[in-house]
Amino acid sequence: MAPHLVQPGWRFWRQAACTLGASVQHRTWAGTSRIPRLSSPWGATATSPRVYRSGFSTSPRAPEVMLTRERYPVKRLPFSVVSGEDLAAFERIVPGRVITDPEVLEASNVDWLRTVRGSSVLLLRPRTTEEVSHILRHCHERNLAVNPQGGNTGMVGGSVPVFDEVILSTALMNQVISFHNMSGTLVCQAGCVLEDLSRHVEERGFVMPLDLGAKGSCHIGGNVATNAGGLRFLRYGSLHGTVLGLEAVLADGTVLNCLSTLRKDNTGYDLKQLFIGSEGTLGVITAVSILCPPKPRAVSVAFLGCPGFSEVLQTFTTCKGLLGEILSAYEFMDAECMWLVTHHLRLASPVQESPFYVLIETSGSRAGHDAEKLNDFLEQVLSSGLVTDGTVATDHLKVKALWALRERISEALSRDGYVYKYDLSLPTERLYDLVTDLRVRLGPRAKHVVGYGHLGDGNLHLNVTSEAFSPSVLGTLEPYVYEWTAEQRGSVSAEHGLGFKKRGVLGYSKPPEALRLMRQLKALLDPKGILNPYKTLPAQA
Repeated sequence: MAPHLVQPGWRFWRQAACTLGASVQHRTWAGTSRIPRLSSPWGATATSPRVYRSGFSTSPRAPEVMLTRERYPVKRLPFSVVSGEDLAAFERIVPGRVITDPEVLEASNVDWLRTVRGSSVLLLRPRTTEEVSHILRHCHERNLAVNPQGGNTGMVGGSVPVFDEVILSTALMNQVISFHNMSGTLVCQAGCVLEDLSRHVEERGFVMPLDLGAKGSCHIGGNVATNAGGLRFLRYGSLHGTVLGLEAVLADGTVLNCLSTLRKDNTGYDLKQLFIGSEGTLGVITAVSILCPPKPRAVSVAFLGCPGFSEVLQTFTTCKGLLGEILSAYEFMDAECMWLVTHHLRLASPVQESPFYVLIETSGSRAGHDAEKLNDFLEQVLSSGLVTDGTVATDHLKVKALWALRERISEALSRDGYVYKYDLSLPTERLYDLVTDLRVRLGPRAKHVVGYGHLGDGNLHLNVTSEAFSPSVLGTLEPYVYEWTAEQRGSVSAEHGLGFKKRGVLGYSKPPEALRLMRQLKALLDPKGILNPYKTLPAQA
């Protein structure tokens, strides 16, 4: 069969494998009668742009988001109210960077999903750790609650005020302090945008161990504070392993400098681990030391269609066995996810319609070696019927276009209506059962019930959309979703954290003894409770 080359950089099955080395140059995809096709041309909209998520909260046409205190049963704790004297003190600490303009504050008061809204009247923009220290020392003395904020891309309401907390933004703390070309160790301020850091280290032959759909907006300090997982978790693991050190300012203004660049340091308690995933409740992270792996010389992405979830699981097993050390990502999405990104974002599917889709990324050091392994894998899953259609990209822009289909699902959901988001860890074989269960349970009350996520990590992103927020839908979902997850001995938060929305369900994943110890740590490091109150830990009766 003659090669079917549609665009440079794309390879479609049952064509001669081009530019893959002499050993596979004339191979065709035998053993099947299925002929893949290109659904529609890939245009400029298929590339993955920066996702400036705060833009969703500033649209002049968007309806006003209900105040958090009106939607949820939460009471303000007895913190002080910002006074004129406080404003004058802050002006001395960060001159010209004390923001009280309501229009500017609007974006910082609303999460990007437009589901929670605070009523802060003050935004502070420090540039240095010293300025953060002076701010927190003043707030501690005055009993003023503080809401640390990075890129405001969080999914659980942890990055915006609940009431009138002072917003402390890290946006101006965006300097790279150092990069070591031999070890790949990056030291930077907390406000550096993840995509900017990725560009910085890639120019030097390395990559960030973390990659997120929100990389164009999220800050590395916020990533560390929430222990963000992301798309490279399967290959590089969690931030608990790749963060070598950090600097944090405690509630009373004390600067804790644990900004080590050592890979091995076995001296006492590893204090940095307390702040990774603490969501700004124990201290404000101001700088990070992170280990960056070498940049792969060859990256390929396969986007495949599968006839069922069982085939998705079997494809993963085959994938692990045949791709081994070059496998860097295994993502899945269902047909409703594809409909959302094609309908709302005008992205085009490169494969024929399927019940499920998987995205597989390989990263290695030798293109020919990696291509041969990938071809062997694709040949096997196609001939066995595990996969019915697919395409492979090696060109950088085409790779980004395929990733956009997966990365921008959350953006597409936000345009579909009110979104109920669940980020769960579950046994892989049960990962999709909850999605089908909820479609029956919710019926026509839900516009869409979708499942996607990091199958290689056992991480399901379960999302439900409705026309508007509905107490009835929420009551049907919760606590049912959490009880179902607990029965499977799963986690109610795989990578998004707990924030405000999920703090009350921590007990489904942690025993009472663990909750008690967490409260003791919070009381020790933040005795007045001023740091990101109403977040992470369940409210005490």
